[in-house]
Amino acid sequence: MVRVLVTGGAGFIGSNFVRYMLSLGNEVLVYDAFTYAGRLENLPGDVKVVKGDIADYATLDGVVREFQPDVVVNFAAETHVDRSIRNPEPFIRTNIYGVYTILEVARKRDFRLIHVSTDEVYGDLGGREPATEDTVLRPSNPYSATKASGDALIMAYWRTYGVKASIVRPSNNYGPYQHPEKLIPRTILRALNNLPVVVHGDGSQRRDWLYVEDNCRAIWTVFERGSPGEIYNIPGFNEKSVLQVVEDILRILGKPRNLIHFTPDRPGQDRRYIMRGDKIMSLGWKPLMSWEEGLRRTIKWYVENEDWWRSLINDEFFTRETPWA
Repeated sequence: MVRVLVTGGAGFIGSNFVRYMLSLGNEVLVYDAFTYAGRLENLPGDVKVVKGDIADYATLDGVVREFQPDVVVNFAAETHVDRSIRNPEPFIRTNIYGVYTILEVARKRDFRLIHVSTDEVYGDLGGREPATEDTVLRPSNPYSATKASGDALIMAYWRTYGVKASIVRPSNNYGPYQHPEKLIPRTILRALNNLPVVVHGDGSQRRDWLYVEDNCRAIWTVFERGSPGEIYNIPGFNEKSVLQVVEDILRILGKPRNLIHFTPDRPGQDRRYIMRGDKIMSLGWKPLMSWEEGLRRTIKWYVENEDWWRSLINDEFFTRETPWA
């Protein structure tokens, strides 16, 4: 049994990772600030939880001292690009200063750190080759810039202080418990209610999609078989345009394509994210969920769990064509 402290464990990916850890019989403690995307409702009722900010050194250090984790897996982050454009300050506090705080605790306490980053740190790849872990970082919005900064800080602490940290960079995750502001759940819920489905620009922006359970397995593979001081891309090998994703959701739901509503593209929009996965696959991992099956499971979950998502939306979701856009 491994003692696992999951920072940001009440969010989308974090809560799915908590369930995966419990299924393996590990002892889990969740540390979360419970901002808008982190919710107790995301978590199993029997998991231990501490409310706290990763930028609060005293509280975090006290939790680590008491729990004595073998590994800290850090999901705590501000993650929405549009929100970062409107107000970068919370992203700087959590994604940079919060990472610094965890690293300072790691210098003092003996634990392994797995930090969850993003493919967006590589920036817009356009027609270039898929990114490897050695590709130069070219973040193009405040969110991805803060994540790239956190990654750089982690590698500096590994080299300077010997902090036992690894970084994972997953592609776009989807699955249960994702906040309705994100593309896939937002599209599902608006289509279910026969509302216009928003697509920025012409929808030709391309993303690689990774089912959240496959991502959880990859992260744990890095703990079990990966090395400190290393970075691991986690691709889903499902490169799709945004328009393709929306059309697939409408097809599965049996909704007409004329629900699609095109709006002007947002500032700093990257056209394409895509990564190679040779390094993580050399550890014995590969994604198991197909795009079609993963999307069907996700849609089914949202259809069957209205009690979960209903409290996260307000009248604006039904009256505005571009809620959260």
